[in-house]
Order: sequence, then structure tokens, then C-alpha cells
Amino acid sequence: MVLSNILDLLTGRAFSLPPRIQFAALPYRIRKKTVEYLLVTSRDTGRWIIPKGWPLSGGDVAETVMTEAWEEAGIYGKLHGEPAGEYSYDKRMENHSVRCRVVFYPVLVTKLAKDFPERNERQREWLGAVEAANRIQEPDLRELFEGGRLDALIKRIEHEE
Repeated sequence: MVLSNILDLLTGRAFSLPPRIQFAALPYRIRKKTVEYLLVTSRDTGRWIIPKGWPLSGGDVAETVMTEAWEEAGIYGKLHGEPAGEYSYDKRMENHSVRCRVVFYPVLVTKLAKDFPERNERQREWLGAVEAANRIQEPDLRELFEGGRLDALIKRIEHEE
């Protein structure tokens, strides 16, 4: 027991913090019976991601999700009330990284604005699940797009509507 505590101290595990939570939109549309997802690039490194952010102060989850979707991608849409899943990643900060747990909600995109707050800082692109998985670098997020799991989820949601 004492040896494992010493090892935890030496490796830094004794001081690891629980993951911080973020909320995200999983923007999608259906084209010719095929699900397409809207990915955006991150502002810092240009990685392909889904719109996400820290919880808004005093706001609810739906407000956070739709605010991030609007600011990062210019999305108008319909948020489905239940989370579709979650993934984890290491958010790069100035001189360290923070482990984040991202809970994401499907958002059916009804309109894309040409003018939105972060339009000059990001790219956005509609992609099928396979191409999205090829572009995404975060392993946990990429895994969600692989194997058709998200497509099946979205088709089930659409069928229930």
C-alpha cells in the first residue's frame, strides 16, 4: 500500500484532477438517406472537431449546446433532448493540458448562416461518418464515427420523430 502511494506521488497520479465537463453539438443532416455530419476546425491547431464548449454560467445544457453550435459553426437547428453519448480528450491550454469529458447532443441542422461569430477562425465541412473518422484526431471522438454507430443512432432518432 505504501509503495503504491509513493509511486502515485512520483508519477503525478496522486494529484490528477477529475475531467472537466464540456457540452457539444453533433450537427447532422440527412441527404439521400445518408447521414452527414458538420465538422469544424479548432481555432488553435486546425483539428477537425464538433462544436463544443464549457457550460455557460447560469445557462442550461441545451443553451450551452446551441450557443456553441451557433458561435463555432453558424448552426440553426433542432436539439434532441437526450445526450447521444460522450467522449474524452486532452484540451491543450497555454502550458499544460486538461482532461475533458464531452457530453454531446444530436442537432438536426435546419439552416447554416454565412455570417456567424467565429466564421473567420474556423472551417466547416459536411462529411459522412467514414470521412469524418478519417479527419478527426481525438481517438475517442474518432471511434464514435467508426463502425456506423452514430449513423444508426441518428436514423433511430429520425424514425422516432
